Amino acid sequence: MGIIYTVVFQEFNTWSKIKQRKGAEDAKKSILYGKAASDILAAARNGGSPVIEENAMLATAVRRAKDAGVPKENIENALLKAFKRKNDNGQAVTYEAMMHGSVGIIIECRTDNINRTISNVREVLNRHGARQAPVKFMFHQRGYLKIALDPNDIEDLFNAAESTQCAFDFDEWEDDSSGTRGIKLACSPDELFKLEDGLRQYIQQNANAEILVREVRWAPLEEQGSTDDEKESVSNLVEALEEDEDVTCVSTSLEYSSLLGNA
Repeated sequence: MGIIYTVVFQEFNTWSKIKQRKGAEDAKKSILYGKAASDILAAARNGGSPVIEENAMLATAVRRAKDAGVPKENIENALLKAFKRKNDNGQAVTYEAMMHGSVGIIIECRTDNINRTISNVREVLNRHGARQAPVKFMFHQRGYLKIALDPNDIEDLFNAAESTQCAFDFDEWEDDSSGTRGIKLACSPDELFKLEDGLRQYIQQNANAEILVREVRWAPLEEQGSTDDEKESVSNLVEALEEDEDVTCVSTSLEYSSLLGNA
């Protein structure tokens, strides 16, 4: 009887470990897919067109999503959402929410019907155990540029950025899956256009340089600890919010970056 119990316990323990590992893998995929959709929507908005052939920034975002293994259906849904927003001249509204008592969430929307939008946002928040609450004090807005670049050219691009006389922070980045490398820059939202404009001439003359992301972000001011379960539930909430056609961007206080956190 003891032998049977031991075997059953071992099988249960093995299954429990498999279940935990699968849960962690699913959480990582959910975060990856959500981030890819956000990047595609941002690229469509900032690049000026939801049509890949007309928007190099969008083409790059789609290519990176494919390289990362994001399913075709997810990419097509993000592109469809971007296309539907093309001619939307609705009102820009922002909502604030909190989850797990400490995770701040900022939800940016564009809508032609505020009552519909707030109703939909509240329904999603309630379904995921979140609530409306003032959280903007946990964030500040930062201009952000992500540029693909040969490492040997980073110093030249840095000099071009300095020539704009904009105050900025920077960091190098590398994508292990594609081998792409480059530089990220953060600045005041008011100086983002000036910084980008000053770099564009250099980038146009460099065949290996390309602006991948250009946007103003709500960036957390401080790093925030959280459990894997909390990260997964927040990621599920973000994904559910982004499925709403009125929602343009969702930011959370779990997305701390030392680059963007600097004032």
